[in-house]
Amino acid sequence: MKISTKGRYGLMLMVDLAMNHGSAPVSLKSVAQRQDLSDHYLEQLIAPLRNGGFVRSIRGAYGGYVLTKSPVDITVKDILLILEGPMTLVDDTVADGLNPLWDKLSHALLSVMESVTLQDLVEMRTQQGDSPMYYI
Repeated sequence: MKISTKGRYGLMLMVDLAMNHGSAPVSLKSVAQRQDLSDHYLEQLIAPLRNGGFVRSIRGAYGGYVLTKSPVDITVKDILLILEGPMTLVDDTVADGLNPLWDKLSHALLSVMESVTLQDLVEMRTQQGDSPMYYI
């Protein structure tokens, strides 16, 4: 499995929103500037996150986006499934006799992604400092 830029940048966007959770709405332009990303690309990513119920938009001069849930209640798995779709390690599981191995590895990977929350990523980000989130 390979996480695309869609998944990586989507995680960066959600971490940025999580860092501002409970305060004013966050504009995509400000996220783009802080994370050194294209605001046009972020606009494409926000739609599935909004449709998935993880963010909502607030209109107006001081509008932007906010999380609909606490960062501790949103997992990496939640976000990546919305942005990337179903994730498997092997695209074509032919009868190679290794299907139990691929299933076990996929389960382990999904379990890790389910155990890491946005709050965990915010804490990692806070320890990293002010540079853009290239670690994701």
